[in-house]
Amino acid sequence: MGRRKSGDSPERRTLRSAGMTPSLERPPFQADERTALLGWLELQRRILRWKCEGLGEADAHRSVVPTSPGMTMAGLVSHMRWVEHTWLEVLFLGGDASQNPSFDETEEDADWRTGSRTLAQVLADYEAQCARSDEIVAAASLDDTGRHPGYASAKANLRWMLIHLIEETGRHAGHADIVRELLDGTKGYY
Repeated sequence: MGRRKSGDSPERRTLRSAGMTPSLERPPFQADERTALLGWLELQRRILRWKCEGLGEADAHRSVVPTSPGMTMAGLVSHMRWVEHTWLEVLFLGGDASQNPSFDETEEDADWRTGSRTLAQVLADYEAQCARSDEIVAAASLDDTGRHPGYASAKANLRWMLIHLIEETGRHAGHADIVRELLDGTKGYY
């Protein structure tokens, strides 16, 4: 792969012209396992948050995928908040699942619904959940396994759960990239 200054890419020029300046960094190439896992997770989290920058409330809650009405920018962030809660507070720590709409079997995709919450509120909830997740991870070994007796997924170790969170956050950050482009034409990758 050729060398190119990161500031010279067409993607960065597009972002600068749209008023979006990402400060997104990959983890160091020679990082230890924990640093690499947490670095990649944080990068995907930042991409998701970055895709929300500058959005008005109407666009943040507007569906652009007719077959997936819950897939709004605010809905994506809400879903990822509850994904972090599911894996780290419920499955890993063995916490109470009843406050998490992901476990609501009466309403499909309840964790994607934002109700009357603003994008700022949804993002603040996500930030708080990510901070809580980081605290949980900092206090545990990557080899520790989940503690919830009611779910088979809790048998995974923290390493596996972090890899899954990277995968799912990256997947939905990609959805956010497409949704944002469909909303207002803003596109770009760090």
